[in-house]
Amino acid sequence: MDMFINALELTLTLIQQTAVYLVIAYLLSRTPIFIPLTHVTVRLPHRVTCYLVFSAFCIMGTYLGLKIDDSIANTRAIGAVLGGVLGGPGVGLAVGFTGGLHRYSLGGISAFACMVSTMVEGLIGGLFHYYMMRRGRVGELFNPLPVALVTLVAEVAQMIILLLLVHPWSAAEHLVRQIAVPMLIANCLGAGLFIRILLDRRILYEQGSSMFSTKALAIATRVEGLLHSGFNADSTAAVARIIYEETGVGAVAITDTSHLLAFIGIGDDHHLPGTPISSELTLRAIRNNEVVYADGNEVPYRCSLHPKCPLAASLVIPLVGEDKRVIGTIKLYEPRTRLFSNINLTLGKGLAQLLSNQILAGRYMEQRELLAQSEIRLLHAQINPHFLFNALNTISAVIRRDSEKACHLVLNLSTFFRKNLKRPSEEASLEEEVQHVRAYLEIEQARFLDRLEVEFQIPDTLKSVRMPAFSLQPIVENAIKHGTSQLLGIGRVRISASEQGAECLVSVEDNAGLFPAECKGNGLGLNLVQRRIANRYGSAYGLDIHWEPDVLTRITLRLPLEASPAPLSPVFSADQP
Repeated sequence: MDMFINALELTLTLIQQTAVYLVIAYLLSRTPIFIPLTHVTVRLPHRVTCYLVFSAFCIMGTYLGLKIDDSIANTRAIGAVLGGVLGGPGVGLAVGFTGGLHRYSLGGISAFACMVSTMVEGLIGGLFHYYMMRRGRVGELFNPLPVALVTLVAEVAQMIILLLLVHPWSAAEHLVRQIAVPMLIANCLGAGLFIRILLDRRILYEQGSSMFSTKALAIATRVEGLLHSGFNADSTAAVARIIYEETGVGAVAITDTSHLLAFIGIGDDHHLPGTPISSELTLRAIRNNEVVYADGNEVPYRCSLHPKCPLAASLVIPLVGEDKRVIGTIKLYEPRTRLFSNINLTLGKGLAQLLSNQILAGRYMEQRELLAQSEIRLLHAQINPHFLFNALNTISAVIRRDSEKACHLVLNLSTFFRKNLKRPSEEASLEEEVQHVRAYLEIEQARFLDRLEVEFQIPDTLKSVRMPAFSLQPIVENAIKHGTSQLLGIGRVRISASEQGAECLVSVEDNAGLFPAECKGNGLGLNLVQRRIANRYGSAYGLDIHWEPDVLTRITLRLPLEASPAPLSPVFSADQP
């Protein structure tokens, strides 16, 4: 009966010591030291952290133990087993050796046996780690029940080692009888609760990461494309509103390098868009291209506009454009009643990168639009002067013999130039392009009389196919100017369209077969058409050229049946027009 009471008292005392042990573990779990322990340790720096942490707990378990005769009842096994469970066999053995060596240095009849048993306990935990990793059951390493059972096995192994290595046998048997049950209970319970602390920390960390990812995704989805129209008061106000709604911070502001563009939230009565930047924090962020964080405690914050402004913390992050040049800032604020969340601190930095990319994308699209318009104007400049000259000469000649036909030609000339100058967008349908070409060909046929024959084969089902505006006419003009006009006989031009899989093939064929001469004379026009098609729809689309000397030249525009914009693509190779 006395032995039972002694065992119960020892068990309760060890559990009390284990509670102190676990309180220390809980407090440390709130620090960055424990972050590597919330995941399976595979990288060397994390293994080192695992070794140091659990070696310290292993030694602590000895210090918190109770003197029993010439030995110590302790919770050392918790550190050794968990070092192996989370770090693997190597870490477990190293932790066991460190904790065992410390126990050996304290002396006693069981010192050597305890050193050996502690190493074995670390190895048992490491073998459990190895077994679960090999079978892809990583989650079991953070399951309190299996870890407690592994600790039970490790403690049973320790008792066997004590019986084998402690002499005399009677002393070993007496020691094991006294400490076996209390140490089994305390160490198994302590190991399970320790893993529970790590598991809770891991869940909390993953919930924070999930919250961050959800916020970031929601913001990215809602602001997509808003800054493509420009970095101005209207677009930034919409972006600031979205960030304010999604993050729940006190206020959101966006500035350029000199003025406040948008402000949403607490303090909007005196933070007025359009006013010059007055905050030294903002000016410093712009000047030095650095993140400036004033939490109101370690770094003081005071509103530069109003002495009673309720905002008490500010995060200012530069927005970066071309060549890493600061183009503005995004600012997040919190009032005195709230602390600035670390999630919002990290999220703010991510938002700055997102908005910087949006601004760059908007400027890229603007430049791409300008480039496309310049290319169209270049085609106009190349074609219009000589075509106008020829058209006026033709109309002048026709007036003398057929005034009605001359009037018809003037209408066609008007139609041609009107479509040149008043295209509603960069894209046009195949039907619109054909109408443009018909107006051009009416004048050319009047000029060449019966020496030019034209044939159209355009199915109604393909008339709605989209293509870059002003793509077909340069090809047709090329076929006449550098092809059929050079013939002594009749020149024939055939314009056709056909469907091939997911593509629409629009062909312009002449019967001159003078393609090399055409390359020298009008390569720029073909190059621009090729580039504009490839830029808009992708490098899989563009021009195909088939040439049979003195027989025919066929230039085919390959277009998608369902047009969708694509990134900038390569242009013609050097040996093509």
